[in-house]
Amino acid sequence: MQHRTIFYLVLISSINFNAEINVEPGQLFAIKLSDCPKLTKEDELFIEHNNTEYVILPASYTTKDIRLNQYCTSVRINKKNFGESRITIQDTSKVNLNKNDSDRAYKESLLIKEALRRYSRELKPSINFINPVDGLISSRYGKQRFINNQPRSPHLALDIAAPNGTKIVAPSAGKVVLIGDFFYSGNFLILDHGYGLLTSYSHMSKIHVKKNEYIQQGELIGEVGATGRVTGPHLHWSVYVSGERVNPELMIQDNFLENLFNSKDGQIYIGCKIEI
Repeated sequence: MQHRTIFYLVLISSINFNAEINVEPGQLFAIKLSDCPKLTKEDELFIEHNNTEYVILPASYTTKDIRLNQYCTSVRINKKNFGESRITIQDTSKVNLNKNDSDRAYKESLLIKEALRRYSRELKPSINFINPVDGLISSRYGKQRFINNQPRSPHLALDIAAPNGTKIVAPSAGKVVLIGDFFYSGNFLILDHGYGLLTSYSHMSKIHVKKNEYIQQGELIGEVGATGRVTGPHLHWSVYVSGERVNPELMIQDNFLENLFNSKDGQIYIGCKIEI
């Protein structure tokens, strides 16, 4: 049987057990709830589009090809070389931690993990994001990090450089579920947008919201700073979907929603590629 590959706008109404969705690490893809009964909108991020419900799923970060078969159709996550990010931090105490700092960072990581697990099933999520800050991208998602020439975990966020005090706004409506002054992240907060869609904001100079406060899209939440472990003022912005950190840059690109959900002749397309 011959295979045909179509890129970007792909007819998903034709997905069947012989089809394969192809995505890159950090991308999102959509599957009709009606096409996969094992998926439920109670457990996954779901969006209604043109009176049809879709589950929005993340392609997790990986350094090798992975094929997933739990979604009623095969999903292939293709490995990608995102490149490297090398930075030098003059304060070596924030690179090679003493016991007190190490214990503090570990406890803070547990707080973050707990906040990410306890997302709301009452908030209605929207993936129609706006850019949270006006600045220049200084480090993209997926880069292998080296700090003072020491290998570290990959950079699964988007760094946007901007002057101290630059306004940071909510890219989508949500609830503030965690605020803190953390060792690595500095002034930090997490927004819960509902059903496993969460965003976090690090290194802020000021935070303008309170825990448990409901925030509207575009509302001021903080200001760019250089708190925590940084080399200069910037926003370190992370987006989580179903526990996976996805690429925030994709969600603020022009025509993101049009590529994810583009209606044509009554059929729905998504922004990935599929082999039939």
